[in-house]
Amino acid sequence: MEKSELLKLIGKRIQEIRLSKGLSQVDLVGKVEGKIDTTNISRIESGRTNPTLFTLYRISQALEVSLSEIVDTETTI
Repeated sequence: MEKSELLKLIGKRIQEIRLSKGLSQVDLVGKVEGKIDTTNISRIESGRTNPTLFTLYRISQALEVSLSEIVDTETTI
C-alpha cells in the first residue's frame, strides 16, 4: 500500500467515526486536547497531510475510541 493511499484510508476512518458520533469538524477540534485547528482536521480527513502518532492519539481520545480503531483500515462503520 502506498503512503498516500494509507493516509486517505486513515482520514476516511476518522471522518466515518466523527460522523457516526454526530460531530462536525469544529466539534471535534473543540474536544481535542492541545492545539489543533479545523483546517488541520480537514487535511487529515482528506489524506493531504501525515499526522503524527500523537495527533492520531489525541483525535482518538476526542472521539472516545481506541487508537487501533482509528488506524484499522479494514473495518468500516
